[in-house]
Formats: sequence, structure tokens, C-alpha cells
Amino acid sequence: MKKKVLVLMSGGVDSSLAACILKQNGYEVIGCTMRLFLCKKNISEKQCCSPEDIYIAKRTAEQIGIKHYTIDRKDIFEEYVIENFVLEYLNGRTPNPCVICNMKIKFDEMLKFAKGLGCSYLATGHYAKIEKYNSVYYLKKGEDLTKDQSYFLYGLTQKNLPHILFPLGDYKKAEIIRMAKKLGLKAADKKESQEICFIEDTNYHKFIKSKFLGKIEKGDFVDISGKTIGIHKGLPFYTIGQRHGLGISAGHPVYVIKINKKNNKIMLGKKEDLLNRMFIVKDLSWIISQKKTSLTADVRIRYKHKESNATIKLLENGKAEIIFSEPQLSITPGQSAVFYRKDIVLGGGIIEEVIG
Repeated sequence: MKKKVLVLMSGGVDSSLAACILKQNGYEVIGCTMRLFLCKKNISEKQCCSPEDIYIAKRTAEQIGIKHYTIDRKDIFEEYVIENFVLEYLNGRTPNPCVICNMKIKFDEMLKFAKGLGCSYLATGHYAKIEKYNSVYYLKKGEDLTKDQSYFLYGLTQKNLPHILFPLGDYKKAEIIRMAKKLGLKAADKKESQEICFIEDTNYHKFIKSKFLGKIEKGDFVDISGKTIGIHKGLPFYTIGQRHGLGISAGHPVYVIKINKKNNKIMLGKKEDLLNRMFIVKDLSWIISQKKTSLTADVRIRYKHKESNATIKLLENGKAEIIFSEPQLSITPGQSAVFYRKDIVLGGGIIEEVIG
């Protein structure tokens, strides 16, 4: 009897090929596309989840001969992802909505949905690998390191990993595109989604204003010494490391160094002022359980950051103190810090505070 798998299909080439590969490998495949938010007509071609994407997913399912469902998940997406996104920016932090979506929607709510359909597995088009050794499941980087998405998946656990498949883990992106074109799939020529999916025109300032009915207060720009050097438009409109759009003339490039929610001030400085070694991580999630209170690992502090060696000290309050061996640029509260040992993801958490 064929094992049944639910494939989350976004209308893009990756999830389309994931469905094809699984069918070719003998699985009984069901496709599913989620409606996650009310889509406006101005949505960018580099985003996903538009009516056009849903149409492409349906057509792809027809092409490869599988059932396809479209389900509405706008309510839980609003609750878990959008509300968190807005709240984090209002508090001077820079969130990563893809991490939250994976944890709360795709590999929690949708895994339950898959099991309700009698599926043994849930599959996506992520570039990552899952391997099992001695009854332990490991999440590993994808073969194509330029497209590796393991960073976004550190919230997976030993409980859900046995029921998840990543069919693209052993492929290069170029191979996937070639295969899709050879199969004549409608998704083969679709542009890759790169932006935050629910932000119209990629303008997150406008989006936050539309979601927050209160007044966003202006405040002071200050230099490293604490001297006021200008006025900012509101904490949600800035992120650590930002250089453009500050409206400050200092005779040299200035960057956002620190955002202080308590006094509504934003510190500006030179690029070297962005270098730090130590920070605190909250909301820890471990794929590989840790028995020691201190360990060394390679730590990645944002998606395109090259991970760097660090010491991780587990604190009694359930948080962790991270100390890099070498200073790193733009450690940003709200972003995820993910812990690696070579190509294996140990776990991760949310950057709460930079020390120094």
C-alpha cells in the first residue's frame, strides 16, 4: 500500500517539483495550497500566495495527476504571524515571519491537517535534509548551499521530524528548474518568491501603519555619546544596520546601532560600532537535546549571514548567552540565532538583547 503524503504547494517551482518527485518515488500525493491573507492586486511578482499562485498550484496538480485542496488559514496566520510581525516592529525589533510561519502554521497546524486526511507525511519544497541515525532525527543543510533553508526550520522537533519530507534536499536549484521545464510545468518560469509574502508593494512601513491604529511616536536620534542629533519617525521604521533613509548628515556614513524602546531613542554610529560579540537568546528550541549547560557551535544570526564560532551558555531562566569568538556585524533583536555543528542544525532561538 502506497504511503500518503500531503505536499504544501505555493504555486512555485520548488513545491511543484516536490510533488512530482514524491509521486515518481511511489507515494500517493495530495497537493494543498493555503490562503493566508487577503491578497491585493499590487502584490509583487517576487511574492507568493496570490490568486495566480493558487491557480498555478491547481494546474500543476492537474498536470501531474494528483488531488488538490485549497484551504483558508487566514485566521491563524493573522494570529500567529501578522500580529507578531507588527508587535515586534512596534517594540523596536526586526522579526522573521518565515520562522514563525514554519513553526506555527506549516509544521504544526498543517501537519495536523495532513494526519486528518490519513497522510503519513507532510512535504514542502524547502532546501534542507532530514536524516535518521540511531533513532534520532537530524535536520541538515540542503545540498545547494546557496539555497539552503535550514535556518528557517530550527523549530522542528523529534516529534514532528519523522512525519516531514524535504524532497529537494539533495538537489541543486538549477536541476529543479531544468526538471520542471522538461516536465512542462506551469511553475517552471515563475519568478522565485523573495519578499515577505503578505506585504503589499514590499512596503512594510505602510503595512504596519495600516495594522496599528494608535499613534507611532517620533523620537530622538542620538550618537554614541547620547547627544541628540536628529528626530526619527518612529521605532517600527528602522532596523539595526540601516544606513539609508535616516535623514542625517554627519559628514560620514551613519548606521542604526541600537533601538531603545524604553526611551524611544535610536542610536546612530559608524559601521564599526555595529560590531558585537555577546547577546541573549530567548524562546529556545532544540532539535538535538543538550545535556551540558555550555557548548560550542557555529551560530548564524540572519538568513544570509555566514555562521561563526561561538560559545553557548544555557541560563537558568531558559534563555542562552551567546559569545562569538570574533565580533559580528548587526546582531539584531527579533531575528533568529540558529546553532549548527557542521551541516547539522542543533536548534536556535530569538535574539532578545545585544550586550555591549
